[in-house]
Amino acid sequence: AEVAPSLDRLAASATTHCLTGCVIGEVLGMVIATALGWGDVASIALAVALAFFFGYTLTSLPLVRAGLALATIVTTAFAADTVSIAVMEAIDNLVVVLVPGSMEAGLTDALFWGPLLGGFVVAFPFAFAVNRYLIARGKGHAVVHQYHHH
Repeated sequence: AEVAPSLDRLAASATTHCLTGCVIGEVLGMVIATALGWGDVASIALAVALAFFFGYTLTSLPLVRAGLALATIVTTAFAADTVSIAVMEAIDNLVVVLVPGSMEAGLTDALFWGPLLGGFVVAFPFAFAVNRYLIARGKGHAVVHQYHHH
């Protein structure tokens, strides 16, 4: 018989999935926006939009493999990750905005990469707490884990 994973382990797994999607989207968005010379608001908007896109996509993959209907996949991913991604993105972008010069830094500057990636380090425990709270109440990633086959 399979032993149910602990609440902390599920929350850590959910937060790691969230972090992965957010990092991919955020980095891709900031790199594209910086390369195109976009302003701060447009840069952050693209990065956040891509973070949500990749976060939802990563959550959806096991649901697609489980053969669920598209409507179920979309609503499940939305329910599982919206709060976690929002917390992760809010904190990460706050760190980036608060570090002087980081929004003006170029792609080869440590001042571009340090706050961007460091913001996720700051955000992780907050997103973990949110995920743990939701999973403990049968919400968030608890909904997705019924379809996972780890």
